[in-house]
Amino acid sequence: MVEELDFETARAMLEWQVDLGVTEAISEAPINRYDTPKAAPKVQPKPDVTQATQTDDPVDTVAVAREMAAGADDLEALHAAIAGFDYCDLKKGARSLVFADGQPTARVMIIGEAPGADEDRQGRPFVGRAGQLLDAMLSAIEFGRSSEANPVYITNILPWRPPQNRDPKPDEIAMMLPFVERHVALINPDVLVLMGNISCQALLGRKGITKLRGTWTEALGRPTLPMFHPAYLLRTSLAKRDAWHDLLLLRAKMKSL
Repeated sequence: MVEELDFETARAMLEWQVDLGVTEAISEAPINRYDTPKAAPKVQPKPDVTQATQTDDPVDTVAVAREMAAGADDLEALHAAIAGFDYCDLKKGARSLVFADGQPTARVMIIGEAPGADEDRQGRPFVGRAGQLLDAMLSAIEFGRSSEANPVYITNILPWRPPQNRDPKPDEIAMMLPFVERHVALINPDVLVLMGNISCQALLGRKGITKLRGTWTEALGRPTLPMFHPAYLLRTSLAKRDAWHDLLLLRAKMKSL
């Protein structure tokens, strides 16, 4: 074992070597200056066991909607529940939540499909050309959304306008249906009028309004009359005769109840 030198001894030995003419200090082992230095071994980081990867379980949007709708005890609470439902993408692109119009005490509840551009701007259902035609149709049998004797209450399957007025997707209908069902329960009308294929698909489970219209059926435990949507009547004048027939059916039913 080499004895450790103190400072003075080491200095004296160094001066003695300088006096002897030594100009370089070399070690006892040779060093290859041309050898490529070896890269330091890479240290693999240890996995952080404290942060385990977690994946969110998919949300059952229909179940969430059903729970939120069930908690609404009145129309104001139902409106707030729909406004707080964030799982329908239509909400992101819509300007307004189109809830309803008319008299909540009405015996007739009309359910359309989805808001259009005019409805989205004003926040009320059936206010565009189709809505004006609907008002004229109802007035012809002495009904109306502001009528004192024969009021109606109007809403849609969807409260938000689909982009470019496209048809609602099945999942959009399914997740909003619990709110529609709760809406009907709160209004508690004597009869329902379903206007268009979308409302029939949602509440009757069937499409094909041409075959469904003109015949009373049942939805949510209530007499239900499928009818052409006013927007369709604007495009198809020949169907207005069938619409008048259906209006007479509605008037006769209300007189019999």
